[in-house]
Amino acid sequence: MLVEPIGTVSSPRTQPVDDDWDDVAATITLADRFGPEALQGLEEFSHVEVVFVFDRVDPDRVQTASRHPRGNPDWPRVGIFAQRGSGRPNRIGVTVCRLLAVEGRSLTVQALDAIDGTPVLDVKPYLAEFAPRGEVRQPAWSQELMAAYWRSR
Repeated sequence: MLVEPIGTVSSPRTQPVDDDWDDVAATITLADRFGPEALQGLEEFSHVEVVFVFDRVDPDRVQTASRHPRGNPDWPRVGIFAQRGSGRPNRIGVTVCRLLAVEGRSLTVQALDAIDGTPVLDVKPYLAEFAPRGEVRQPAWSQELMAAYWRSR
């Protein structure tokens, strides 16, 4: 399987810090093989889903079993597919972001938890029809983990 980045993130965040992503505005610039028409119509949407690569995760840090999220022993050991950590087998991240602007081959987003230089694999408009239908359930430890992830301190 060959996957090529469609663009790159420009962000003031240069280190993979876990929390406080809400106020971060970042720009995704498409690769030269795309023209502005690739983004035509995207400005009509309020949010986009961004698929990206945690490219600076050392392959030796990739997890395939269970672990305590963020190494916190107060939280249960859970499998890598029961958490959203960066040390995933294919190191792929997915985030829903607010779309602030589309200009030429670039889009500006808010709350993208990817650092400067991150390769982007795909951008999709967020459609409410793809949101979960019915009640969403998640364990208490995950709510504790996410408490400061999006809110600025």
